[in-house]
Amino acid sequence: MHDQREVTEVRLARALTQRIAPAVHSGALPVEVAAWHAPGEPVPVADGLGADYAPFAVGTPWGPPWSTSWFRLRGQVPAQWADRPVEVVFDLGTRARDVGFQAEGLVYTAAGEPVKAINPLSTWIPVPAGATTFEFFVEAASNPDVLGGGGAAFEPSPLGDVLTAPRDPLYVLARADVCVRETEVAELLADLEVLGGLMQELPLEDARRWELLRGIDSALDALDPHDVPGSAARTRAVLAPLFAAPARASAHRVSAVGHAHIDSAWLWPLRETVRKVARTTANVTQLMDVHPSFTYAMSSAQQFAWLAEHRPEVHEEVRARVAEGRFVPVGSMWVESDTNMVGSEAMVRQFVEGKEFFAREYGIDTQEAWLPDSFGYSAALPQIMKLAGVRWFLTQKISWNADNRFPHHTFDWEGIDGTRIFTHFPPVDTYNSELSAKELAHAARNFAEKGRAHWSLVPFGWGDGGGGPTREMLQRADRLGDLDGSARVSLHSPREFFTTAEADYPDRPVWSGELYLELHRGTYTSQARTKQGNRRNEHLLREAELWATTAAVRTGAPYPAARLQELWRTVLLHQFHDILPGSSIAWVHREAEQTHERVRNELEDVIRVALDAVTGDGETDLAVNSTPHDRGGVPALGVGVPEFTGAPVRVSTDGDGTVLDNGILRLRVDAGGNVVSVRDLVEDREVLLPGTSAGLLQLHRDTPNRWDAWDVDAHYRHVVQDLTGAESVVVNPDSGDGATVVVVRRVGASTLTQVVRLPRGESRVGFVLQADWHEREALLKASFGVDVHADRSASEIQFGHVFRATHENTSWDASRFEVCAHRWIHVGEPGYGVAVTNSATYGHDVTRSAVAGGRPGTTVRLSLLRAPLSPDPETDQGSHVLAYSMVVGAGIADAVREGYRENLGGRDVRGAGPVEPLLRVEDPAVVVEAVKLAQDGSGDVVVRLYESLGGRVRSRVDWGFPVASVTEVDLLERPLEQGATTVREGGVSVALRPFQILSLRLARG
Repeated sequence: MHDQREVTEVRLARALTQRIAPAVHSGALPVEVAAWHAPGEPVPVADGLGADYAPFAVGTPWGPPWSTSWFRLRGQVPAQWADRPVEVVFDLGTRARDVGFQAEGLVYTAAGEPVKAINPLSTWIPVPAGATTFEFFVEAASNPDVLGGGGAAFEPSPLGDVLTAPRDPLYVLARADVCVRETEVAELLADLEVLGGLMQELPLEDARRWELLRGIDSALDALDPHDVPGSAARTRAVLAPLFAAPARASAHRVSAVGHAHIDSAWLWPLRETVRKVARTTANVTQLMDVHPSFTYAMSSAQQFAWLAEHRPEVHEEVRARVAEGRFVPVGSMWVESDTNMVGSEAMVRQFVEGKEFFAREYGIDTQEAWLPDSFGYSAALPQIMKLAGVRWFLTQKISWNADNRFPHHTFDWEGIDGTRIFTHFPPVDTYNSELSAKELAHAARNFAEKGRAHWSLVPFGWGDGGGGPTREMLQRADRLGDLDGSARVSLHSPREFFTTAEADYPDRPVWSGELYLELHRGTYTSQARTKQGNRRNEHLLREAELWATTAAVRTGAPYPAARLQELWRTVLLHQFHDILPGSSIAWVHREAEQTHERVRNELEDVIRVALDAVTGDGETDLAVNSTPHDRGGVPALGVGVPEFTGAPVRVSTDGDGTVLDNGILRLRVDAGGNVVSVRDLVEDREVLLPGTSAGLLQLHRDTPNRWDAWDVDAHYRHVVQDLTGAESVVVNPDSGDGATVVVVRRVGASTLTQVVRLPRGESRVGFVLQADWHEREALLKASFGVDVHADRSASEIQFGHVFRATHENTSWDASRFEVCAHRWIHVGEPGYGVAVTNSATYGHDVTRSAVAGGRPGTTVRLSLLRAPLSPDPETDQGSHVLAYSMVVGAGIADAVREGYRENLGGRDVRGAGPVEPLLRVEDPAVVVEAVKLAQDGSGDVVVRLYESLGGRVRSRVDWGFPVASVTEVDLLERPLEQGATTVREGGVSVALRPFQILSLRLARG
């Protein structure tokens, strides 16, 4: 029996690949091909259609990396084919399985109407029925396989930027024929693929497996290998009884959702994604013409907006299918963003901009968040999603966990505030399914909810320019709807799946806290300039909206709503999960750095104009405080006359070292420029662990096993070099804002200049690192070993913080050896703590430390710079300026305050006098995250607050301008059922739950 099984499987495989698949197209006749090669960047479609074409032969090389060639295909349809389906087969010369990582094309008619895409698994172009001649134009993109091996070899390559890529052609035109499509052969191919795949997945003891084996054997006997088209019908007749047996009553239920995960940038630049989206959607709408039951889901409002702007002819087809309910916008977000590093208000705006776009353009209120490929999920997301009107969440990426298997596929996810949201991880473990029997069998076996729930979702279709679903996938879906031995497959929309699955599993389990991905931890650090640009512009957007709103309310100045929206959308785009995480090619990050600088300059202009309006003409020296906390005598969110407090910092020598003392902290810096002692004079306590130093720079070897820019593997900790030697140490006495020590260190080819500052009147030690960085495959960290016994650390996330263990008691704890935090990390014991804040760093590690005598302490380290070689071999090379601080004797409230302060530096202006803030908050636990004018242009002021410490609080919010009414609203500024707010004269009393987000709409009186 075993031998017969192997014989049949081998026999079937050869028949499929060598006999049946080649016979799907018959009667091949050559097509006349001409070509025009665009001289630079892609041209408008009209220019391509009207170009000067020259003859081009099959077998001719074409396409230097990142270039565009236009091919014109002409031919005649023989009269004897008049009643048969005719197709042009046009093969650009790509490797059959490397879908989305090489040459692709979009086919147009001579009139400029899109037909469909060309890619490795879809090389056919339909010729209109009854046509006697045809003419097609193909816009072909010569995209290189940057990583090699279909995106998996991770070899350093110059192909990742048009500025460094070689100019030799990448491809050779392989085929250009007009053929008859043998429909019966194509159906036979699908029959045998489905039955053969199912046969191989069934257990050996299952009688159905042997029934299929014998039936396939008989069918292959009926097939004439020398006349496949002539024998296809009788072969299918032999197979027909095998399809008649219905699925078992206990069969798993699958909602198959057409999809194509298209990275908004990754191994190609943004401009190429615009074309990938057009190619894929053209494929989808063409399939919908011939498959009326086919439904397709596409996420990312940005991608729809690109279609409308750059390929309106494709977008009109999409819009028509959206109106039919078959082309379904999903995801609710501007892009499928990272969620670890995106700031609080930016995470809100991902949903605001996404949902408002879908509602305005298509009249659709999207109900789901769709993030199959982002690299872990913040515990703040459930509340944010719920407040944006999202009911359901989908991802697949957690199946990539390296160490621990996540215990659920369908569950309720609970965020830091207690909000729960229905969540599904497709057990098929891919978001690029082919609807193969192997994948569906894996989904059924893998489903963690077996015996309690019955439904899972399978996203099917080739992503990243692979064209999405194919007709072959739809053929499989037709056959797998009700087939003995298989899961039952239904073509559904996401909403149909979610409503069904939610009702099917009412007593589902709860997962509380973050969804930490045990992989891709290097994405918290790679491409520091991209991350720095994002962090800086998130805070500038806060300032721009705050002061533009203040100017509008105080002076009647026009509010630059359209300009701010455009800048927000630009920042949101660059939070895509392969841009902000630093996992794209050099071209993407080169452009991202330039774009962030442009956005910075525009925001600075908005801020300047607004502050000029609110401060007026005058010569009074004023300080601008955009933070949500009072600072230096200036109220939160206000402009005032600064007060300078604190005695000058005393500088003295101590043996071969230097002592800095501001009356609150006393620092000792040794001859090597190392801060070897930080003494808290208020508490009379040494803060550092013996033998350690504050801000110690440490260099690790960083050679992940694969996924270079993505991963920091645990073995990086095995090799470390403490950078304690100095080329020079210069002590600068207090000149008004504190004393500094400037230390220059060299390591390898890099120069690291570390400025240590002890400011006046503060329990904070500031550090600025100026790095001329030229290391390769190295990780630079800054370490703070503190004499605090903490079994957990607190890390800032959006609208709050999460606690993580500092020990490795469990495999789940041990796997979090590198974690993401926003502006601060805090470690504490009862009554005393230390915070480490930063201005542009996300990667951290926090560990328990043992010193002489076994006394435990805690070490907090920031991951400052990396140098992976793939996909960008020049990652992070060059100059960087990174700022971070150690806040001594800090509670979490201090960490919150100092984190804002680190990122929202004060501004000095001249004007007529102080400007009162638009509003004040009574309790420092309540933080103002955003002040803006309403999205609808009404002129109402919208204020977003949150409880920052994880406790319940009652507070008062007072305003300094006439307010007619106050309404609690959701993130889209729609009224909510009134919560715990009480309006009083000039203000409102609020009661907030732990980490609650509260948005108030103030109608101006």
